Amino acid sequence: MIQEIFGYARVSTSGQDTQMQLDALKQHGCTTIYEEQESGAKRDRPQLDAMLSKLRNGDQVAVWRMDRLARSLKDLLEITSKIEDAGAEFISLTEKLDTSSAGGRLIFNVFASINQFERELLIERTKSSLASARRRGRLGGRPKKLSDADVEQMKLLMDQPDRDVRGICERFNISRSSLYRLIQDPIAA
Repeated sequence: MIQEIFGYARVSTSGQDTQMQLDALKQHGCTTIYEEQESGAKRDRPQLDAMLSKLRNGDQVAVWRMDRLARSLKDLLEITSKIEDAGAEFISLTEKLDTSSAGGRLIFNVFASINQFERELLIERTKSSLASARRRGRLGGRPKKLSDADVEQMKLLMDQPDRDVRGICERFNISRSSLYRLIQDPIAA
């Protein structure tokens, strides 16, 4: 018999929103939901650790998708092992995985391995695409905001005895730290 249903919702960046996860977890019946904004690759996640420390025998941990709990197979297995050691069950709502039975644990391990495989393929494809683009002379990353002429103009303005650092920053729409970095290292533009 389930004692308490804990939910865990996570997003990686501030531009993302947990609302869809929260809605699904509430609909599942979660009584306590731990929510955080941290990379899944990062192991230091205070809300996850707080939830794991509260688990008791008969509790259940629910996530919207497995990748919300961890980004690597190793971490996923480590975290679910802590859940099992506490006597709790793990449920992934989207993948419809439930570790309360031997079959559920088997399917969980298969899905976890497939997720890890997909993540590694994505990383390999990304690296391959970037290398291919570099061979064709294209560089990845954000385009330069300022031209070489802009950087030279900044240097000339900074060499003036009556220079106005704030004015220079406003003129080129950059921060003070960017200004000093650019006049030291123009390649950073």
